[in-house]
Amino acid sequence: MKLLRLAYEYFVLYAGLLFFGLMCLAWSLPAAVLAPLLPRRIGAPLGQFVIMAGFRSFVSLLNASGIVKCDLSALDALRHERSVIIAPNHPSLIDVVLVASRLPHVVCIMKADIWDNPLLGGGARLAGYIRNDSPASMVRLAAAATRNGSQLLVFPEGTRTLSSPINDFKGGFGLIAKTAGVPIQTVFIETNSPFLGKGWPLFKKPDFPLIYRARLGQRFEVQGDVKTFVAGLEDYYRQQLDVEHHDQSDASSLAVTLNA
Repeated sequence: MKLLRLAYEYFVLYAGLLFFGLMCLAWSLPAAVLAPLLPRRIGAPLGQFVIMAGFRSFVSLLNASGIVKCDLSALDALRHERSVIIAPNHPSLIDVVLVASRLPHVVCIMKADIWDNPLLGGGARLAGYIRNDSPASMVRLAAAATRNGSQLLVFPEGTRTLSSPINDFKGGFGLIAKTAGVPIQTVFIETNSPFLGKGWPLFKKPDFPLIYRARLGQRFEVQGDVKTFVAGLEDYYRQQLDVEHHDQSDASSLAVTLNA
């Protein structure tokens, strides 16, 4: 039985990665053709919806396997929200997939090499995703996207978590929020595994089952100095993600201070 279980786990891992890659490629190619042809008001919502539908089907397959358990239902409360920054922590490479699988109006900020990648680039361009190779341009485009009603998915850490519970925050997301005049919705992704975290080899098998859970934190608006706000928000994340060292009342007190 142990050998059968092990074989099944390897099958789910590699078949899942193959399915995800083929799914992305199958959409990226036609999306690359559609991107310059469709008006942005049509192409971007279409691209965002198809990405959500594809990611949701992938997550559903993972759940159906029985060795991956995802509880992302908390994100459904944001489905009809507009003009908001969604700001999760970033423990794993799969975080974008988890969050975007529940939200139909998401715009992401992407590295230029992913934007140019044939596996993902076409879909990203059609969906109106934003390149991060020019900070000034990134802030301008991201602020415009949120003002126009999109949800902007940003990881405040800037990269996957290296040291628990979170990395030091970058300030760009706070500047975008202040420039656009939109709130920041905090989201906490909890997992029982370092699978696909920073430094995890793509094809290394983790210990199953994998568990992923998303929960919503408080919502904040940037007031005053951006650097001070970002530092306070980082403390809030640390308190929320490191409950062994900080109690809930301290987090609530900090939230009041941030919104004051």
